[in-house]
Amino acid sequence: MQEHGGRSVGDDLFGVSAWLHRLSEDTNVPYNTIKEYRWVASRWPERHRCPGVAFSTHQTLAAISDDEERWEAIRNPPLDERSGKRRWTPETSRQRVGWHGPGPETVQEKIEAVHDLVADEQVATQVATDLLRRPSVAFKAMTDDTARHQVNHAQVEQSRQLREAHEQHLTGAEEPFEPTVRRINHALEFLDLVGACQRFVAATGRIVPSLRERPFSDDERDTVHRNVDRVRATCEWILTAVDTGRVDVDEELAKLLRGE
Repeated sequence: MQEHGGRSVGDDLFGVSAWLHRLSEDTNVPYNTIKEYRWVASRWPERHRCPGVAFSTHQTLAAISDDEERWEAIRNPPLDERSGKRRWTPETSRQRVGWHGPGPETVQEKIEAVHDLVADEQVATQVATDLLRRPSVAFKAMTDDTARHQVNHAQVEQSRQLREAHEQHLTGAEEPFEPTVRRINHALEFLDLVGACQRFVAATGRIVPSLRERPFSDDERDTVHRNVDRVRATCEWILTAVDTGRVDVDEELAKLLRGE
């Protein structure tokens, strides 16, 4: 870091502003954003940065004018009343520097605020369940390898609990069996159904765009049309089962599903 308005070291002809403009053009990041990042970095020499604290917190606390006070502040986060832990949040960092504006504004700040609010397992479970009922959210969540693994693991664990409940019932255990079985079965069936829909949509979204300008023969088109008819019939069958509870299949639908 040079003095304000100073030039770069060496034989460079450009000053700091010129280099930032050049970097802005090369990275397609707004000049003012890069200038802000540089200023924040100048307020936090490397030895005083906290790897476990978000950049947004460093950015907010950079407003503390005294160096020693600023560096001491970030090492001593306040007690977060919601989580019961000492940690920095967008709200507490703003309070530390005397900012009392609106709540979180950036995407990262909003994510951190939500995490604070769902620290309780019961609350987190209900929120996650509600969000996964949004088809677009469930679809995007399943593109994350860790999230998909956790869902698969939960399905396996629920199956294990079902087997244990069944064994308890067979050995005369007094714990109610039927309600437990119904709840677990319903959860498994729901996850399987949603997962099947997600896999179909994901596969279709991957394959169809690649078909641009690729001609199909008459036989190929007929085959695709027949299979799309089967997909439509299957979707109608799913909706009927979900809306009415009827899962019976008439002869025509059965033939269509079998591809006859």
